[in-house]
Amino acid sequence: MEITPNIDLKDKTPKVRKLSDMKTVVYDQEWIKTAPDTDLYYMYGDLIEEGILKYSITVVKPKMLGGEFDKTKGHTHIGDYKETYTVLEGDAIYLMQKTNNDVVEDVYAVMAKKGESIIIPSGYGHVTINVGKKVLKTGDWRNVNCKQNYSLFEKLHGACYYYILENGEAKWIKNENYKSVPELRFKEPLKSIPQDLSFLK
Repeated sequence: MEITPNIDLKDKTPKVRKLSDMKTVVYDQEWIKTAPDTDLYYMYGDLIEEGILKYSITVVKPKMLGGEFDKTKGHTHIGDYKETYTVLEGDAIYLMQKTNNDVVEDVYAVMAKKGESIIIPSGYGHVTINVGKKVLKTGDWRNVNCKQNYSLFEKLHGACYYYILENGEAKWIKNENYKSVPELRFKEPLKSIPQDLSFLK
């Protein structure tokens, strides 16, 4: 199995996530009221299936959502599943949070560049943020039975932190819709994706 497959997306048809699909999770709710609807990111799902694993690619545009960096909507996994992400192009921040309803038990961020990888632990919801000026392309492996649940992020208006640009400075802002949010910690990315993905099964 090729762990980081080289896939030409030119003839592939993605699912498109538009701004109108993201209105509940964007930080600046005043901005979004008058912002024109536009594409934010593209999901090329299930490009490869290898036994019980599948590979997908997500392409996030270099946009600002008002003052917030473009991001994915955010989801948790249904069931006890891990997932890997590898940055194929661009620069990413992966924000991961472990929650008990509206109480966040743990939250951390990983900054990763091309060629670097992360592992989403089981039980953690996550968001991918494009922090660069170029397109962000990420590839991910997960179990074919791993399904996404967006309801917590929709209910609480995003992840427990927003990453915004204010007066030219990038900063983290706590989401006040959560009852309790610990201080954000940071972890280093993996320099490469693990060659043995059996832990995803």
